[in-house]
Amino acid sequence: MSLHAHLPRLYVPAQDLPAAEHGASCPLSPEQARYLGTVLRKTAGDLVRVFNAEAGEWLATLDGVRKDKGSLTLTEQLRPSLQAMPSLILAFAPLKRDATDLVVRMGTELGVTHFMPVITERTNTHRVNLDRLQAIAMEATEQCERLDIPHVAEPVPLMQCLGAWPEGHRLFAAIERGQERAASGPLTFRSARAGDGLLIGPEGGLSDAECKALLSRPCIAPVSLGPLILRADTAVAAGLALMGDGLRSVQD
Repeated sequence: MSLHAHLPRLYVPAQDLPAAEHGASCPLSPEQARYLGTVLRKTAGDLVRVFNAEAGEWLATLDGVRKDKGSLTLTEQLRPSLQAMPSLILAFAPLKRDATDLVVRMGTELGVTHFMPVITERTNTHRVNLDRLQAIAMEATEQCERLDIPHVAEPVPLMQCLGAWPEGHRLFAAIERGQERAASGPLTFRSARAGDGLLIGPEGGLSDAECKALLSRPCIAPVSLGPLILRADTAVAAGLALMGDGLRSVQD
């Protein structure tokens, strides 16, 4: 375990840290200042870790914190800037609030770079609080040692998502009995490449019409998550774990 692993870890946007070098100063957001000062009771001279994809991760000294204001001074780079992570898109039907929160948290920990909420026939909620989900993604990033914050997009209808899907990239779709319906042979996540995506439908699954529409698209790769019927949030975790393994096998 790293010597500094126990220290608080905070995301600092690149615009707040234009020059990542020893002695550089960066401000704390009001939320970070309250967290360090009120919750953790940190004072001037205490150490924290700060990061973003461009600057990497740095050890920093707290200059001071008062109510919702404070600043840090960088002292030592702990990790270099990020070499681009493989792009991994999660297209998912929004679930009830706590389950959607869990999807974003787990997806961040499992390497999702872009969250794309899609509205399907059986989607049970069309309301998505993007600010809340982006905050959850940032918090999960701080906790899981990532350097980059995934992006959460505005919800779009499933067919609109398919129409805009980038050419040359696959969308692995967890369709119940999808491989039995597909004209081509079964596919596995071992064929996943950077820029591909995973589609998980709502509780109750995708409709027959949606399944037929998906399987008529050349970008769709139907995959199985096993013989059991999974909850939507469980399916997200299972699919991303398998897909991440496929992406790592390509890099290796």
